[in-house]
Amino acid sequence: MRRWTSVAWNANSRILFEGDGAAAARVMESIIKVEKLGKRYAIGRREPYRTMRDSLTGAVTGPLRSLRARLSRNGGGAPAASNNHLWALEDVSFEVAPGEVLGVIGRNGAGKSTLLKVLSRITEPTTGRVELYGRVASLLEIGTGFHQELTGRENVYLSGAIMGMRRAEIARKFDEIIAFAEIEDFVDTPVKRYSSGMYVRLAFAVAAHLEPEILLVDEVLAVGDLAFQKKCLGKMGEVARFGRTVLFVSHNMAAIEALCTRCLRLSGGRLAAAGDPLAVMSGYVAEGLRPGAGTAALDVHPGRRPGDTPTMTRVELRGADGAAAGAIRIGDPLEIRVAYRAQRPLRPVLGSVIRTGHGAAVFCVSDRFCGQLAECAPRAEAMVVCRVERLMLIPGTYAINLWLGDATGDFDVIFDAIAFEVLPADLTGTGRLPPPNLGAVFCEANWSIHDA
Repeated sequence: MRRWTSVAWNANSRILFEGDGAAAARVMESIIKVEKLGKRYAIGRREPYRTMRDSLTGAVTGPLRSLRARLSRNGGGAPAASNNHLWALEDVSFEVAPGEVLGVIGRNGAGKSTLLKVLSRITEPTTGRVELYGRVASLLEIGTGFHQELTGRENVYLSGAIMGMRRAEIARKFDEIIAFAEIEDFVDTPVKRYSSGMYVRLAFAVAAHLEPEILLVDEVLAVGDLAFQKKCLGKMGEVARFGRTVLFVSHNMAAIEALCTRCLRLSGGRLAAAGDPLAVMSGYVAEGLRPGAGTAALDVHPGRRPGDTPTMTRVELRGADGAAAGAIRIGDPLEIRVAYRAQRPLRPVLGSVIRTGHGAAVFCVSDRFCGQLAECAPRAEAMVVCRVERLMLIPGTYAINLWLGDATGDFDVIFDAIAFEVLPADLTGTGRLPPPNLGAVFCEANWSIHDA
C-alpha cells in the first residue's frame, strides 16, 4: 500500500509524519489545506544570517516565544501592523481536492509567488497553517531548485532524492525526462552553463515526470518558446488526468480556462475570489479597469474632427452579458451603442473603425455598406446600435473611431472615441492563442493531411 507523507507547517512549528493508506484516506478529502495563512516581510531590512545552532535553539525556544507573543496580544491574532512591514499574504484560507487543477491569478504583487513559496516550503509563514498530503514538486522562478555546479544528470537525481524517491524510481524516468527537456547533448554539462530555456525545460521535466502528488507551477513557463509551452500545458493536463493535483499560477487567461477546474484570485495579499474560472477571471479583469470603463461622453471630446457639428453624445460598449464593459473576451459578441442628438430629424448612418494600440486599422463596420437603417423613420434623437456577433481580435488594447452622418455624408467624426481590452479565451481547446506580433485578427481554420 502506498505510504503518504504529510507535512503540517504553521507559523510556530513544522511537523513531519507518515501514515499508512488508511490514515491517508481519512485526510484525503483535501490534499492541500491552507488556514489563515499570512506572510509578513520587513521593508528595507535584511534577515539576519542563521547558523544551524541558531535554528536548533529556535526550534526549542520557539513554542515559549510564541506563547509569550500570544499573551502579549491578549489572546492571538496577527502580529501588529507596522510602517516598516509589508503583508505579502494575509488571512488566506482554501482547500484543494486530490486531482484538482487550481489556477491562481492576480496582478503583480498580489501574493501569488509568495503563496507558492510557502506551499513549497521555501518560505516560512508568519501566521496560519498549511497541510500538504503527498510529495510536492515545484517549478518557481529560474534558479530555484537546481545546484548550479552540478550537471543536468546530477540535478535530476538530486531533485528526485529531495522528493523522497529511490534511485531506481528516478532511473526509470530519467530517459523520459531528458527527452522531454530536449537536452540530450547537454545532460552531463553543469546547469550553470545552460540557457534560460534549457534550464526551464529541464526543471519542468523533472517536476512533472517524477510523479509528485502535488505539482506547483509558477509563471516561469513564459520563458520557454511556443512549442515548449504547448508541451508543458499538455503535460500538466496529463498529470491532472492521472489524479495528481496541480496549482498553476499564470497571467495567461486562456491557459487558466483550458486547464483549471477552479480558480483563486489574490488581491493585495488577500483572497478576493474563488470558484468557477470564468467568473473569477471576470473579477480579475474588472479589478484593473478604471471606473466607468465601457462608456464615454462624446458631447465634448478631444478627438472630434475640427469643424464638425457635435452630434454624437455618448458611446457605450456591451459584451456577452449585455452590460457595459471595458473588456470583451475574444469570440464574444460586441455591441457599439452610440447616442446622438441632431438639429433636425435624420436617418443615421454609423460607421466604426477598430484600430490597434499602434493606430493601425483592423476592420470597419458601417451601415453605409449594407443600408439596414435606410428605411427607418427619421429621428432627431436616438441610439444607434451596431452588433458584431463574434469579436475575433487577438488579446490586447484597441480603440474605436466613430463616423456619424446621413445619406449626404458624414458630419460628425471622432477619433479614438473609446478604448477597450480584448481578453483571451480558450477558442482552440489548447489554452493557446497566436502572439499579437503575428497579427491582430484570429482566424479559425480546420487542418487535415492527405497523400501527395
